[in-house]
Amino acid sequence: MSSRAYDFVAPGFSGKRIHVVQGEQCVSDDPATVLTTILGSCVAACIRDPIAGVGGLNHFLLPGVRDDKSGASAQRHGVHAMELLVNALLARGAKRERLEAKLFGGARLIDGLTDVGRQNAEFAERFLADEGIRYLGGSLLGENGRKIQFWPVSGRARQSLMEREAQQVFDAERRIRPVAPVESDGSVELF
Repeated sequence: MSSRAYDFVAPGFSGKRIHVVQGEQCVSDDPATVLTTILGSCVAACIRDPIAGVGGLNHFLLPGVRDDKSGASAQRHGVHAMELLVNALLARGAKRERLEAKLFGGARLIDGLTDVGRQNAEFAERFLADEGIRYLGGSLLGENGRKIQFWPVSGRARQSLMEREAQQVFDAERRIRPVAPVESDGSVELF
């Protein structure tokens, strides 16, 4: 896998590519923009308003959020990530009742551990149902990582399954940007 593993837009693409990593989201109303991400057990929600011509993508690591987390760490959790994306779309002129979504990711990459991918997928589907956001489909679960491209204005999405081992998917995401250190529990030792 090259050091530019995330650069998978077709040769000759003349638009703008924005790569979204864990804990981030991006919204655009530019028809020449494609949003990309690489997923393992994480889930990406591709949500748009076809009338307003605006859409976005998020990438979250875990379904829920602990009560004591905030800021960048919380954005890695589905609850926070989904709300950030929906609110960003509404701020750009989208209407909640017109939102439509595609979901990708949630792979089970490591046997014997908690199936975080399934938990992420189930959370994302439940969130869309609870919020009344129309779910158009996508690709969830399985055993392969995915490369995702999403054109936020047209709603077009493309997925490439990665025929690589789990560690290579993890390594690709780590090369894009190292995982942020875990926040402290708030305790301080004075000396």
